Amino acid sequence: MARIAGIVIPSEKQVQIALTYIYGIGPHFASTILAAANIEPTTRVKDLTEAEEQRLREIIDTDYTVEGDLQRLVTNNIKRLKDVGAYRGLRHKAGLPVNGQRTRTNARTRKGKSVAVGGTQKKAASKT
Repeated sequence: MARIAGIVIPSEKQVQIALTYIYGIGPHFASTILAAANIEPTTRVKDLTEAEEQRLREIIDTDYTVEGDLQRLVTNNIKRLKDVGAYRGLRHKAGLPVNGQRTRTNARTRKGKSVAVGGTQKKAASKT
């Protein structure tokens, strides 16, 4: 089990796929990191030597912002937008799509479960 940037990456997967389990590293950055470390992307994590793991750790620590630091940075950016009163900050506050997507339909992920409009069903007549 390799531990990189505080994350235990899966040992059965190929290195280029396993690196994407780290927050802030996607497929493109994973291939860039492996090229800089001179590691074959298709090798399994369990087959990496200790020196190769160390090279990966050093490259990620020095050149990339990942995990907690990156999450803190993103949270602070969103908080700043809210404090300034920017349009994007208001959208974040309201829980609506931020980047100009349509909201008349297809915004369920941000808006949550749809709420039915009240008064559409008639009450059942009670027996007296």
